[in-house]
Amino acid sequence: MSDNQYFLNALANNDSKEIEKLYENNFHKVKKFILQNNGQSIDAEDIFQKALLQITVRYKKEPFTIKTNFDAYLFTVCKNLWRKQLNKSKKWVTTDKDLTHNHEDQDIALSILEQKRWELFKETLELITGNCKIILRMFFNKKPYSEIVEVMNYNSETVARQRVFKCKAKLIELIKKDKRFNALKEL
Repeated sequence: MSDNQYFLNALANNDSKEIEKLYENNFHKVKKFILQNNGQSIDAEDIFQKALLQITVRYKKEPFTIKTNFDAYLFTVCKNLWRKQLNKSKKWVTTDKDLTHNHEDQDIALSILEQKRWELFKETLELITGNCKIILRMFFNKKPYSEIVEVMNYNSETVARQRVFKCKAKLIELIKKDKRFNALKEL
């Protein structure tokens, strides 16, 4: 059994000894990330716990395989949950409407859906071949078109924009062809 499978089973079986190891090996990284991104220690504790709960609920409902290492997967889930929390806070601050908190079950379900969407995106990006993968990675990492022109040896930024557009279209086409797409596009 792989380490990934071992940790998934430990979470599903509520193995406190192994869960404690997950905390010891991973919490400090999550806490550092959250503190560097407008959070506090209590936020890090909440996010870490939500991430473990989300992974556990998802695995119990629909067993899955982690394609990276478990620690990296857990950190990504925590980052996504924290970004979602920050975005939710921004919306709350800028709106005058009455605010209602989602139920914990709805939050977990939405987080799982978002994580599955992210996984589909990452897996599909890996299917893109050649220059498109390089171009899209630079684009998604917010590299300026001038840098794309230089790295890819294009004649102009217009050419770079056209290539980015074509590569994004190819990525969207591949995502839409994936059998998981229809299930993940609806809330």
